[in-house]
Amino acid sequence: MPEPAHSAQPATPAAVRPRPLSIATQPDGGRSVVTVSGELDLQAADELRATLHRALKNATDGIDLDMRGVTFCDCSALNVLLAFREQALVESRTVTIQSPSPVTERLLSLTGTLPLFTAEPGDGTDHELGVEVVQLRRAMQTRPTIDLARGVLMATFGLSPQDAWHVLVMVSQNTNTKLHRLAQDLVTAVRGEPLSDSVQRQVAAAVARLSEPDGRGAQGDGET
Repeated sequence: MPEPAHSAQPATPAAVRPRPLSIATQPDGGRSVVTVSGELDLQAADELRATLHRALKNATDGIDLDMRGVTFCDCSALNVLLAFREQALVESRTVTIQSPSPVTERLLSLTGTLPLFTAEPGDGTDHELGVEVVQLRRAMQTRPTIDLARGVLMATFGLSPQDAWHVLVMVSQNTNTKLHRLAQDLVTAVRGEPLSDSVQRQVAAAVARLSEPDGRGAQGDGET
């Protein structure tokens, strides 16, 4: 007799399964190498923060981040990195990202924070440290606006946090607008200031593109 047919849901392709967060720390002389892979979102922020602070305690010179395995990174993770770098600088230690993944490099480029994590460290003078801290604080001030804009997109179009982030990135790139300026425009629009026609079209196109099979993976890598 033929075996009975079994109804089963098709397996999720490995390429689209979320990668679980993995963080490993390894000493390297006076520095610690922290290797991060998987998705860095709001849920992962606390674990990332705790691991970085533990690693810094055992690193007299600073931290080097290997993030080539990061498949998703949003502003909640960037907030952690910015605050952590500020603390390290105050303690005369440095934090660098040696190997950013494409999504990590895109986020840092869009937010103008890439040089903070890739520039060669200075000679440690008080003036240079003060400038770095000011730059970090200025960068962190834009994060709440970006998070508010993501919330606007989530509420307006019924998007998940990650999909709202992808829309922000796509529209920022396609309109050649800095991410924090686009976010401010979206937040202001809720208060009665209309978006420009071009931005409205790009937002609608980006939301529609999410339903396409490659809607998230076909973004360009251009900097704004």
